[in-house]
Amino acid sequence: MSPAPAGGSARTTTAEPPATRSPRRLSRTGTRLLFLVPGGLSLLVGLDAALVLLGLPHVPIGRNLASSHGMLMVFGFIGTVIALERAVALGRLAGFAAPALLGLGGLALVSPLPQQAGKALLFCGCVALVGVYLPLWRRQREVAVLIQILGAVAGVAATMLWLRVPDTAPLVPLLVAFVVLTIAGERLELARIHIHSAGAEPLLTGLSALLLACGVGVLLWPSPGRIAFGIVLGGTVAWLAVHDVARRTIRSAGLPRYIAGCLLAGYCWLAIAAVISVAAGLHSTAITGSAYDALTHAVFLGFTMSMIMAHAPVILPAVLRHPLPYRPVLVFPAVLLHLSLSLRIFVADVLDDGPTRQFAGVVNIAAVVLFAALAVGLAASARREARTR
Repeated sequence: MSPAPAGGSARTTTAEPPATRSPRRLSRTGTRLLFLVPGGLSLLVGLDAALVLLGLPHVPIGRNLASSHGMLMVFGFIGTVIALERAVALGRLAGFAAPALLGLGGLALVSPLPQQAGKALLFCGCVALVGVYLPLWRRQREVAVLIQILGAVAGVAATMLWLRVPDTAPLVPLLVAFVVLTIAGERLELARIHIHSAGAEPLLTGLSALLLACGVGVLLWPSPGRIAFGIVLGGTVAWLAVHDVARRTIRSAGLPRYIAGCLLAGYCWLAIAAVISVAAGLHSTAITGSAYDALTHAVFLGFTMSMIMAHAPVILPAVLRHPLPYRPVLVFPAVLLHLSLSLRIFVADVLDDGPTRQFAGVVNIAAVVLFAALAVGLAASARREARTR
């Protein structure tokens, strides 16, 4: 995800190259939207799978729902969005293979095809994503792009290992590294104009490399690996919190304040996940039960989904050439997400209260669906107004 700064303009490395570098049809809104559709469907199926894991009634729309939930959300949905934005930035036809493979791979996981087919497509999609980043690195050799490459490598490692193991739980540190490093690289680019320390960028680069290494280390030495992973994750979120422009724009109004609020709330959840990882490493070799629920949802709901909510009014117009105007109503699903997640982690997971977890989980899902519905509605309304004018 290549966010624009809260209240600023998009950065140069994500700016789309001249139209002559990509086929004209790929610049059309409808064509780009086709690559996003599988990601949107993966989101809906992933939310349906969440109902399965909560032990609640669900729509029987596919196979392997419970075992595919995490990968549907991380790669089928989030990965597709990231890859599509990167492909647009690259401006080459081959780059669109990454979002296509990730989106189709997510859907293949719950299709009548063998689950290995979906796993293989996700692996190929992550490899293709690395292939998108490399020419972007050659075009402009920036630390921000290098950190995103490390995130994509974490995705390759996670999907490659999933081809051989049935459970995704051991792969969670690599999944966390995938989303955190991708977003950290993007935020670095936006923070650069405010950074006055010569050591800030090398520090984030070192933390990023360590986070990837610790994600692998958890597989080899679970207990010390989780402690080290949590410490490095905490250092990464501390860097982001200190250097991000959101600390300044939170005092603004309108869209800049909305983006900043979502960003800072997301950083809080990432810090909570770091604490959980360290605590789990001190007490056991594996994260299970309520601790696992709290860690994964702090990262992938509290942090990642908050980042998506923050940047949707900026990313979607840039990628789809379709306006998504900011309206104050977008604050409601964001607040609903964070309140329900607080109930889930600080009450249901702490007390191991199943009914409260189910209630909070349903509200989590409702917040995400409500945001998606509002985004579609606002975009359609803006399109109608533009045509009328």
